[in-house]
Amino acid sequence: MLIEIHPIQSQSFAIIDQEIGEHSFTAAEYAIVRRVIHSTADFEFAQLMRFSPNAIKQGILALKQQVPIIVDVGMVKQGVANLVAKTFNNPLICAIENISTPLPGKTLTETGLINVVQEFPNSIIVIGNAPTALISLCSLIDQGLVYPSLVVGVPVGFVSVVESKIMLAQTSVEQIRVEGRKGGSPVAAAILNALIVLAANEK
Repeated sequence: MLIEIHPIQSQSFAIIDQEIGEHSFTAAEYAIVRRVIHSTADFEFAQLMRFSPNAIKQGILALKQQVPIIVDVGMVKQGVANLVAKTFNNPLICAIENISTPLPGKTLTETGLINVVQEFPNSIIVIGNAPTALISLCSLIDQGLVYPSLVVGVPVGFVSVVESKIMLAQTSVEQIRVEGRKGGSPVAAAILNALIVLAANEK
């Protein structure tokens, strides 16, 4: 199921390779970092991205097993839907869809994630926008109520963002995260798409 790279993307990757120079990432980690940089034109992500020891291996396995993918917002879903459909066709669920009333003291996205993640406790969870959703997810993990196959935790912004990523770092779940305030839906989609390509091209 080899996924071909578009010539323009290949040219962009070559420029990134030249500019980034030597690094300490594994080949698989670098494939993900490079795609994030390609999506953002921001080389600082090379210093901000963190991978738990088995994150990529576990993510690839979960994709191949067609484990459901839960994303926090529609922009992430739109960014990955095409590649998901063309490869392993995992169920792709957006937490905020079909949620009209938040739980008391919760945001809509947080409420949606709490509901859907308990229905699919071993899912791949990708959060690119909502730090409140990531905080609630970490709480569910700490309580032993869910144990995701992989968490991609890259919310962006100023309120609760850094705190949510610190909470994720302190869990034992396999994870890919971005330190600090940076992140966002394009970063989340780039990470998952890079993982899908790695899985599809794996021999």
